[in-house]
Amino acid sequence: MTIHQTHAPTVLVEIDGPILVVTINRPQARNAIDRATSQAIADAMDRLDSDPQFAVGIVTGAAGHFSSGMDLKAFLAGERVELDGRGLAGICETPPAKPLIAAVEGYALAGGCEIALACDLIVASNEARFGIPEVKTGLIAGSGGLVRLPQRVPRQIAMEYALTGRLMTAAEAHHFGLVNTLTEPGQALDAARDLAREIAANAPLSVAMTKRIVNEAGGWPADEVWTRQRALLEEIVASEDAREGARAFSEKRRPNWRGQ
Repeated sequence: MTIHQTHAPTVLVEIDGPILVVTINRPQARNAIDRATSQAIADAMDRLDSDPQFAVGIVTGAAGHFSSGMDLKAFLAGERVELDGRGLAGICETPPAKPLIAAVEGYALAGGCEIALACDLIVASNEARFGIPEVKTGLIAGSGGLVRLPQRVPRQIAMEYALTGRLMTAAEAHHFGLVNTLTEPGQALDAARDLAREIAANAPLSVAMTKRIVNEAGGWPADEVWTRQRALLEEIVASEDAREGARAFSEKRRPNWRGQ
């Protein structure tokens, strides 16, 4: 397998077959997010969604930390680090349509935790720490922390961590269901790649639609759930990949997905 890598000032983008790996690369600032970094991540997410080569994305941080969140120095200097319509890191308000995995080492704090929460799955080192401590600095977790954390862990637990600003250990995050997989230190990205390859082996249209339904179905009116799902199901049933999947199963071979 050939891996090609391109570099941006604050973000590294690596192509690993069907996986797009995006690394926040500001170790001198514990990978804090300024506007340039938000834009670079947003550009990478656009590439993930628009290029049929890619099935899954991974977001991680350089030098043993995920992200400490919004760059407070940039904030104090008057910089607006969020992007209009997309939020912090270009994903907190508008995540990509394709699956996105957070590979977390070290600290995922404040906006860093909110970036992880904007991802569909989280793989974390057992030494990782999560938290939305904005109340300690006169702010609130307005980039999705207060919205998504109660969706991922029990409401009372989310409320406790949000009101106290206390950090959550990786073991606690795994216990409450926030983290999918725990690894030894330094192995989160490798484990995230393994998970991404397992997802990428599946039909791309099916994967994207599955993510969409899981994310949207909770907001559908009860009397419209099956009608809405049926309409989306028909799109998949009518696809060439659905026919290819059936042929491959009957012929006892691996399917050749075309994303059509």
